[in-house]
Amino acid sequence: MKRAYLIVLMAMALDAAGVGLVMPVLPGLLREVGHVDDIGWTFGAFLSAYAAMQVLFSPLLGALSDRYGRRPVLLVSLAGSMIDYLFMAFAPSLPLLFVGRLIAGITGASMAVASAYMADISSEDRRARAFGHLSAAYGVGFIAGPALGGLLGDVWLRAPFLAAAALSGLNLVSAFFLLPEPKRNIEGSELPSFNPLAPLRWALSFPAILPLLGAFAVLGLVGQVGGTIWVLYVQDKFNWDLFTVGVSLALFGLFHAGAQGFVAGPIAERYGEKRTLIIAVLADSTAYVLIALAGQGWMAFALLPLFCLGGIGAPALQSLLTSRVGADHQGRLQGVLTSVISLVSVFGPLLITTLYFRTRMVFPGTAWVAGAALYVLCLPLLLRTGPSMARQEAAQ
Repeated sequence: MKRAYLIVLMAMALDAAGVGLVMPVLPGLLREVGHVDDIGWTFGAFLSAYAAMQVLFSPLLGALSDRYGRRPVLLVSLAGSMIDYLFMAFAPSLPLLFVGRLIAGITGASMAVASAYMADISSEDRRARAFGHLSAAYGVGFIAGPALGGLLGDVWLRAPFLAAAALSGLNLVSAFFLLPEPKRNIEGSELPSFNPLAPLRWALSFPAILPLLGAFAVLGLVGQVGGTIWVLYVQDKFNWDLFTVGVSLALFGLFHAGAQGFVAGPIAERYGEKRTLIIAVLADSTAYVLIALAGQGWMAFALLPLFCLGGIGAPALQSLLTSRVGADHQGRLQGVLTSVISLVSVFGPLLITTLYFRTRMVFPGTAWVAGAALYVLCLPLLLRTGPSMARQEAAQ
């Protein structure tokens, strides 16, 4: 399964590169097809449309992968991405752009299915490492994508969409010829409900994962703080220019990918997922408080490694969650996790920006401190977790 492992990582890197390719030119494209200069609500709605579809359909496609296999659902997802990029590359109107975005959200189950695939082919004690590698691969792709998209966008505004479609096509061909279906028993698996909310109801009624699912939502919400206000904060407080902001974001991406790819797994294997998660919470909350109190710009750069050490918590928590359900429900679980993150992505930035703009004249670091305080919620949730599925079966 080493080849499959590498193919899945490559698929996530190319998928992220495709997403990142189009980000620099989206505002310009919306202005062009909408024939307007002010795209404030349009841009926000365009981004939220994808996340909203992910909330509804990622759990469903994850459940379908449990019943019918990871490979076919992943292939459908990759094909959907390719069609969507081609659709948006030639869409002549704003409504058609939104149709393409909705299609992308419906079929965009690649991360959920890839995570389930990794859970299938990794032993329980090495899943944190596998999920860390998966997140790192996605991060590397997302670092490279926007840079290439900016260059292509200067040539032609729609060129990044064609390049993203080409990457998705390469992804599809590679997966079709090189990616096998992981070995697992799907005979007798229940037919998934086509109600998009059914997997969410399943997760909420599952006592073994409910506390960890709450902690996962908290981590996702706190993680939105930096992505939402970093640019605003460093420009307001340190008066950084765009070049300095760009350098900080690039360094963050590199450190974050390195921490998830090379640090999360070894720490989890040596100290266990719970201790790894506690290390991450302490590192991230400390970084949040220190950035809120920082008085000079160099301090923000000095804190980047501490921020990125906090990134090892997500793979560890994801590994803990996968150990609480059986192999026949991994796709459903990963779909639910993707749905939770998408839901947080819809509402998190609205809450965070509202808090930031209401408090920045008094204390601009309020949102950072609030994020650190939210981490406290994770600790009692973690203490309520029970044994893994493997340990339950061993005990029986």
